Amino acid sequence: MLDVSILGREYRVACKESERAELMQAVQYLDRRMREIREAGKIAGTERIAVMAALNIAHELLSAKGGAQESFDSSGTKRRISAMQSAIDRAMAEQDKLM
Repeated sequence: MLDVSILGREYRVACKESERAELMQAVQYLDRRMREIREAGKIAGTERIAVMAALNIAHELLSAKGGAQESFDSSGTKRRISAMQSAIDRAMAEQDKLM
């Protein structure tokens, strides 16, 4: 289990020891993007901020994939996104249990 903080909220995430470093990078990136959105002041509510951050990150991924398709490692990125998605799903399930 790993305790992480995203936008001031604590989440407990189950992850393999080998995935911790990448998960922490993802957490830091997501936290930074969500803070940027919140500080812009145009969107209120954590859930809406999270959705906007997800859309922005997905757009970046698709832009990178389209712009540099030959050098873009889509299979590696897909694996990382899948691992992050699983970690997020586990964290959200844990959070739901606490509420």
